[in-house]
Amino acid sequence: MANTYAQIYLQFVFAVKYRKALIHPIWKVELNGVIGNLINKTGCKTYIVNGVEDHMHCLVSLRPSVSPSELMKSVKAKSSKYINDHKLTAQRFEWQRGFGVFSYSKVAVDNVFKYIERQEKHHKRETFKEEYLKLLKEFEVEYDEAYLFEDLI
Repeated sequence: MANTYAQIYLQFVFAVKYRKALIHPIWKVELNGVIGNLINKTGCKTYIVNGVEDHMHCLVSLRPSVSPSELMKSVKAKSSKYINDHKLTAQRFEWQRGFGVFSYSKVAVDNVFKYIERQEKHHKRETFKEEYLKLLKEFEVEYDEAYLFEDLI
């Protein structure tokens, strides 16, 4: 084939370091836009970015030439720099190391979009840790509990 054609739908999930509640509702929408623009600048397509005070979700159509790890490395570094440069938090802001990434078929995209859109409502019933463990189990991702979350010492 002369060209590469693909449609790769991924949901990325990543948390504030130590799962601290640092993302404030006043500037969260601005952060969503920053993250979405960072993703789009790679040639990938952002469908939605949303989260709550301690973590974010992104639904993305990934270009085949872009690695999920490189995308998240760039997005997390540049978005934390944005937060720190604009002094949006009283303390230095950092994302937790690592991320979750989950793939979906085209027929699931609308449901995933709605799920991400309703994060505030969803997290009135379930913590981030419960949500993340459920995703790992649903997608049959093997993990070591000792390395799952960075906790304060």
